[in-house]
Amino acid sequence: MPRRHTPSQLRSHLRQIEARQRQLDGQYNQRVARYNSAVREFNAKLNSAINQYNQSARRHNANVASNRQRVNAALLRLQSSARSRPTLSSSTMSLRAAYTHFEARMQREGLAEGREFVALAERESANSIDVLAAIDAPQAPADDSPAIDSELGGLLDSVSPDLGQRWRGALYALHPQNPDAARHFCASTREIFVQILDDGAPDEDVLGWKPECGRTQEGRPRRREKINYLTTRSGAAFVAEFPDQNIENIMDLFGELNEGTHGSAGRFGLSALLAIKTRVEDGIAFLLRVIGGRY
Repeated sequence: MPRRHTPSQLRSHLRQIEARQRQLDGQYNQRVARYNSAVREFNAKLNSAINQYNQSARRHNANVASNRQRVNAALLRLQSSARSRPTLSSSTMSLRAAYTHFEARMQREGLAEGREFVALAERESANSIDVLAAIDAPQAPADDSPAIDSELGGLLDSVSPDLGQRWRGALYALHPQNPDAARHFCASTREIFVQILDDGAPDEDVLGWKPECGRTQEGRPRRREKINYLTTRSGAAFVAEFPDQNIENIMDLFGELNEGTHGSAGRFGLSALLAIKTRVEDGIAFLLRVIGGRY
C-alpha cells in the first residue's frame, strides 16, 4: 500500500521544495548578475579599446601628414644636393623608396601592428632628407651656443650603461665651436649602432639560428642578418629591409661628414649640427624600438 503522509509531513516537504526553489532562483540570479557584470566589463573594455584605437589612428594620421609635408618640401630642395653630394643623395632617395614600399605593403596586408612602424619609418625618411638639406645649406659662423642636450641617454642606459656614456660623449663633442664636431660625433655614434647589434645578436647566436646567413669577408653575419634575427625574435619581422636601409643611410651620412679633415666637411653651424643629432638620435631610437623585444 502507498505510504501515507501526515499533513505536517506534507507541509514540511513543501517547504523543502520551496526552499530548494528559492536556492535555485538565487543561484540563477547570481549567474545572471555575473553574466551582466561580465557583459558590462567587456563592453567597457571594448569601448576603451575602440577609443584608444581611434586616438592612436588620429595621432598616426597627424604624424604621417606632418612628416609628409616635411618630405614634400624637402624633396624640392634635394635636386641641388644630388649634384653636390651624389652618394648621400642617392642613399636618401633609396631610403625613401624603401619607406614607400614598406608603407604600401602594410596597407595591402592590413597589419594593425605595423601602423606605428610606418609612422616611425616616415619620420626616419623625413629626417634623412632634412639633414641632407641642412648640411648642404650655407653654414652660419660658430657661436657660444650651449651644449646640445638629448633624452636618449636614459634609454641607452637601460640597455647598457656603456652605450649611455658613449652617447653623452658624442653629444659633448657636438658643439659649434668644435671644428670637427660632426666627425667626432659620427665616430662615437657609429660604435653605438655596432654595439647594439653585436650585444643583441652575437655572431654565434645568429649563425645557430641561420647557418646559411649572408656573411662578411671575415665570416661574420652581415648587419642585415643580425637585424633579421632581432626583429624575428621581437615579433617585428614585418618591417623587412627598412631598418637595414635606414642604418645604411646613416652610415652614408657619416661617410659624407668624414670625407673632410678640418675643412668644410667638419665645420657646421648649430642648425646643421642639430639636424645631424636628430637624424642619428631618432635612428638609434628606431632601431631599439624595432628590436625592443630583445631588450
